[in-house]
Amino acid sequence: MKKFFLRFLAFVVVIVFFIGCEEHQIETQQIKTDSSNVDTIAAIVSARNYGDTLVSGTLKVYPLQDSPSFNDAILTLNTPTEKELLQSEKAHFTYDIKNYQLSKPTKEGSCAMDCANSKEGQHIHLILNNEPYLAKYTPEFDETLKPGHYVALSFLSRSYHESIKHYEAYDLRQFTVGAVKEKEVDLTQPMLFYSRPKGQYKGKETKKVLLDFYVINATLGINDFSVRATIDGNVFLLNSWKGYLIEGLAGGVHDIKIELLDKNGNLAKSPYASTKRSIKLSPEETN
Repeated sequence: MKKFFLRFLAFVVVIVFFIGCEEHQIETQQIKTDSSNVDTIAAIVSARNYGDTLVSGTLKVYPLQDSPSFNDAILTLNTPTEKELLQSEKAHFTYDIKNYQLSKPTKEGSCAMDCANSKEGQHIHLILNNEPYLAKYTPEFDETLKPGHYVALSFLSRSYHESIKHYEAYDLRQFTVGAVKEKEVDLTQPMLFYSRPKGQYKGKETKKVLLDFYVINATLGINDFSVRATIDGNVFLLNSWKGYLIEGLAGGVHDIKIELLDKNGNLAKSPYASTKRSIKLSPEETN
């Protein structure tokens, strides 16, 4: 009887062991599946979250909270028209602007004092083919363009270059300059356009640097699209479409990359989903 009991006990131990091993295998497989997107996992690991502030290395990234909203501002691009073929390389841009004043300083909000500001005031950011934006302070101007196909994003900007982020404050369209055979772009795709930071920063404006981008045909959220911002190798995963401030950048050249990720953490399938730029900071210089 005692031998039978010992054999039964040994049998139970073996069964429990194999069940445990099977559960461990299932658990390990689940981890492997969830870890398939290495870049997204790296984003989560890289930046530690302290409320609304993300910290990685010496850098802090946090949303700009107190900017004036301008919720009723309206921008309408009249020319060039959608899919227009321009015979001349001099493109004539005309806008209607309502409930917003160009060439006026944005005085409200902490960034009015702490961030790089345009001395010429509020303006339009015109982004052509996701290249660095052109700042325009009047609703009508000419721009000389090389022959080619252009995707043009226009949006209203505060004087410290933070974009106004609602449907009526921007225009997205495409047109062609000259007789070229480039394909049109599907403008219904999710898109991410880089806006700030840009160029060189001097003196006190190096302490807080604005990170700003424009999201089209996508909603940012924890279970939706997100933006992965990589600053000098430090990765920040952003789930809200806002302007952000970067603190902790030392003097010198810095690399900044933004990418639009889908809900699975993969790069969005779009011609405008990833952009990398460099900026220069000179804390000892003044404007």
